Amino acid sequence: MIPPAAAPAFLADAGWSDAAIVPLAGDASFRRYFRVLDGGRRAVLMDAPPPHEDPRPFIAIAEHLLADGFAAPRILARDLEQGLVLIEDFGDLRVKEHLDADPAEERATYARAIDLLADLHRLPAAQVPPYDRAVYQREVGLLTEWYCPAIGLDVDADGYVSAWDAVLPLVEQSISPTVTVLRDYHAENIMLIDRDSSHGLGLLDFQDALAGHPAYDLVSLLQDARRDVPIEVEAAMLAHYKAIANPPADFDAAYAVLGAQRNAKIIGIFTRLWKRDGKPRYLSFLPRMWGLLERDLTHPALAPVAAWFAANIPADQRHDALQEFAPA
Repeated sequence: MIPPAAAPAFLADAGWSDAAIVPLAGDASFRRYFRVLDGGRRAVLMDAPPPHEDPRPFIAIAEHLLADGFAAPRILARDLEQGLVLIEDFGDLRVKEHLDADPAEERATYARAIDLLADLHRLPAAQVPPYDRAVYQREVGLLTEWYCPAIGLDVDADGYVSAWDAVLPLVEQSISPTVTVLRDYHAENIMLIDRDSSHGLGLLDFQDALAGHPAYDLVSLLQDARRDVPIEVEAAMLAHYKAIANPPADFDAAYAVLGAQRNAKIIGIFTRLWKRDGKPRYLSFLPRMWGLLERDLTHPALAPVAAWFAANIPADQRHDALQEFAPA
């Protein structure tokens, strides 16, 4: 976490010439984050190095969300050639740590996050690409591309594609509105901030936003890859969303399909982070992901996909199959 060489000059041009730069976080991509401190001022420096990263989608979605009244970080300065962006600092209190410290706040905090999504879903989608069949299939294909070879399984890849082709029309043909899908809306990307607007919640990590089905971000929130959300809390929050958003009758089926789609994708991504990127810590999340995926697969709408999994990935090659490679 050494700051990029171009950071001091970039910050000087932005009026932060005397600021200290301290490591803040990295993530599953090539992006890194640093806190910038100058007396009483604080900001966050995003390092999104080209050609691996492009900060323009983050900036565009941040400005879209801000215009609609949501708390995305304000953009303070940018250098697109260097991939450097100085953004508003939302502090350190993520929903995850808040709930770790005060579990009694779980339902109230998740209800606020649901309220924010319902507000977002009442608005026209941002000008972003569609979450379409090609994207869904490319994402679920990460499981057969990375996970199955990692455990030594030769599976029916064509049958896998066909199984998903059989269930995805339920999502694509739904009468639910097309909304801005943030795609990583979960407890580590939602900040508790001191303001009345946007339900006191700050949004992060939305640069991959697409226009798609409203159930996707609920899945991201309530079937969290990194945090156990009790099944009764998930059910209560879905009921809360339906009470305020009044989605169509196919919403539960769409939620299950998108849950299975997202969880299959994440199993593939987390395996790739280990095999390709040398980040084995993500393997520790796979038992949770398999549990969520298997629960989603019990929905009747997913019968073709469930049948493929039953025929191709034995139960003993799922939950703990790669845990020997996860760090202790």
